[in-house]
Order: sequence, then C-alpha cells, then structure tokens
Amino acid sequence: MAILGIGVDILHVPRIAALFQRRGSRLPARILSHSEIFQFESLPSSDLARRIRFLAVRWAVKEAAYKAMYPNVQPNWKELSYRGLGEGPVRPKPVLEYHPLVLPNKFKIGPIHVSVSHDGEFVFASVTIESPI
Repeated sequence: MAILGIGVDILHVPRIAALFQRRGSRLPARILSHSEIFQFESLPSSDLARRIRFLAVRWAVKEAAYKAMYPNVQPNWKELSYRGLGEGPVRPKPVLEYHPLVLPNKFKIGPIHVSVSHDGEFVFASVTIESPI
C-alpha cells in the first residue's frame, strides 16, 4: 500500500457551537453533503449538543481529508461525505467518501481510511489516503 497523503485535524467543539449560534441553518447547508444534511435533520432539534457534535466531527474529518488530498485534489465540503460507526451488533467502520461534483479530477485517489476520536470539548480526525493502484 503506497500512501498518497495523511491529514489530521483537532477541533475545539465550542468553536462550532459559536458558529452554529451565529449562522444557524446556513452552517450545515455550507459544510454538509446531501446525505449528511438528511442525517443532521433527522437528529432531534432539542438535542443541541448532539447536533453540534455531528457538525464538529464532519468539520474535523473534512479538514483532515483536505490536508491528505492537497495539492493533488482540492475537494470542497460537499464532495466529502462521512458516515460514522453504525448501530447494532455489527458496527461497520467509519467511512469517508469522495464524490466530485464536477468532472472527476484528473488525479485519482485510492481507498480512504478515517479515524475519529472525541473527548470532552475536542474532536480529533485522522485521514489516510492510498495511492490508486
């Protein structure tokens, strides 16, 4: 396995909380893919902490992914879509998908590996991208 890039990001969750308080629904509309918006909107609006954490995790993952892809690929927020651990007895690994919105980039990427950790007010994301075969 040849590595194309590695990216990491650490995020202070209160930063996203402040952005969400100022921008409201414009923040999720700006940073989430279509499938992520659907997931976000399914979260109870009364559970603000969960909604903020949802946004914070995706922000950190996408920042880490950009760092791993740059300069070969420069994705925008909506071209990256993150799915965390599934529910139930069999919990699939987290998945980060890259779907270019315009013509596919000339530069191809291989499989994407993502890991996320959150503790208290911090979210940490790590993304490793393999070179294409």
